[in-house]
Amino acid sequence: MGIEIERKFLLKNDQWRTRGDDPLLLRQGYIKNSRKGVVRIRTAGTRGFITVKGETRGASRLEYEYEIPLEDAGEMLENLCEKPLIEKKRVSIEHRGFHWVIDEFFGENQGLLVAELELASEDQPFEVPPWLGREVTWDPKYLNANLIKNPYSRWQK
Repeated sequence: MGIEIERKFLLKNDQWRTRGDDPLLLRQGYIKNSRKGVVRIRTAGTRGFITVKGETRGASRLEYEYEIPLEDAGEMLENLCEKPLIEKKRVSIEHRGFHWVIDEFFGENQGLLVAELELASEDQPFEVPPWLGREVTWDPKYLNANLIKNPYSRWQK
């Protein structure tokens, strides 16, 4: 059984931009998108994926991900997924033994920057990087699946 334990944070400054790997362009959409679970299609650079995720409980949820042909993923994004699609650039950063990903959103979610960290347990300690801001793990509006229903561009600032 695959379990994803993920903490999510906003960013408070741009110090992260000088670190990390080359950015990877991601496009993703949802075939099924409900509180009980989602079926997501994603392209990540030259690879395609289908992911099934269960209901979020705390910072955990079931997750199963499988690689699929890039062409199939592209067709599913265009023909089967809810719009707008999620478009983002992802940068991976190592900080004090932990692997962080920073997502910079585009399109309908332009301006949103989120850092994510996957952990072995919900209470696993980690050092907070200097570029990390407020935690939004338990705020459902920051879930990618909800950014399709209520994009960042429509939020009251």
